[in-house]
Amino acid sequence: MRVLGVDPGLTRCGFGVVDGSNGRVVRPIAVDVVRTPPDMALGSRLLLISDAAELWIEQHKPQVVAIERVFAQHNVSTAMGTAQAGGIVAVAAARRGIPVFFHTPSEVKAAVTGSGNADKAQVTAMVTRILNLKEAPKPADAADALAIAICHCWRAPMIERLAKAEAMAAEQMRKYQAKLAETTRVEAGRAEITKKAGSR
Repeated sequence: MRVLGVDPGLTRCGFGVVDGSNGRVVRPIAVDVVRTPPDMALGSRLLLISDAAELWIEQHKPQVVAIERVFAQHNVSTAMGTAQAGGIVAVAAARRGIPVFFHTPSEVKAAVTGSGNADKAQVTAMVTRILNLKEAPKPADAADALAIAICHCWRAPMIERLAKAEAMAAEQMRKYQAKLAETTRVEAGRAEITKKAGSR
């Protein structure tokens, strides 16, 4: 499974591609950070990120795109910019029918380090180790993008099992509701027959 991991951001947007196989073996394919000038108009910055997302998807042909989920931060404008960047990438993937998944920062940290409270240095160190890289990915946004991709590779089986369980539960509920509706219809019919018989 080839995964494009994205650490969204307006000033720096990290892109990382990995190939995951059975078990926990993950192979690095590519990583980079796309930068946009803070003094550039918002629309132009988002266009640069959109162009980069289109290029990465075309070049590396991921089967899944994993994006870090944005949480409210003290700096609201930063959070909004991050969410917009993530949304741009999600649209580029959806346009091609590529599934998009969002993972929280704590999920990503827990997946690669074992602790949801790990700092950026710990995440970078573990990404370097997991992927057997000669050098640590820089800046941190690059390491984060790879961490998000690794996180999805390792969480994908659980996500698939949950989806199947939810689908099964939904099907059982549908059958139950159909049976209940049929029982109600039959009982209503019987009641109507009894009512007519009693009025004769």
